[in-house]
Amino acid sequence: MIWDDPLNFILKNKPVFIGLAVGVLVTVVTVLASGFMVETTNTDTFCVTCHAMNPSRISWQESVHGGQNPQGFRAQCVDCHLPHGNFVEYLTTKAITGTGDVLQNVFFDPKEFDWAGNAERRREHFTYDSACRRCHHNLTGPGLSSGGFIAHRAYIRGETKKKCASCHPHVGHKDLVGTTNEFFGIGKEDI
Repeated sequence: MIWDDPLNFILKNKPVFIGLAVGVLVTVVTVLASGFMVETTNTDTFCVTCHAMNPSRISWQESVHGGQNPQGFRAQCVDCHLPHGNFVEYLTTKAITGTGDVLQNVFFDPKEFDWAGNAERRREHFTYDSACRRCHHNLTGPGLSSGGFIAHRAYIRGETKKKCASCHPHVGHKDLVGTTNEFFGIGKEDI
């Protein structure tokens, strides 16, 4: 029956075949693009396509996490600023954050933005403990001060609500606010 007149069969079942074709196309595009797009958008080179991210990149490059360490290790933006552990949560947060970054880059003036206040108020929101713990497994290692040991022990035991960025506010970016102010010329008009 199908093989006798395939064109007639397709035309009679047009909605089914259109849905099937769209489904196959979306699946192929998703599978081919997802891995490539995730990798492409995981780099600092991609992140600085938003002009407002340039000072963040500069201050990161000057920090321990940007390669200024004896090992020469360089974390990427997504290594700290996306949650790690659940791939769906990672991709969802990546999509929401990326969309927000693009919108902010289009609609706000970086010279008018309160960079210092934002870093202080929101650093725990955009730096994830699961990201820190992905690399920093041993929080009570040798050479840790007694105060650091006590604080980390309380964190490990779940006896505190503090997050990594609560006690380590500037670890990923060396002088982020100063670098941002200099980059955008903020405060120069007062001189």
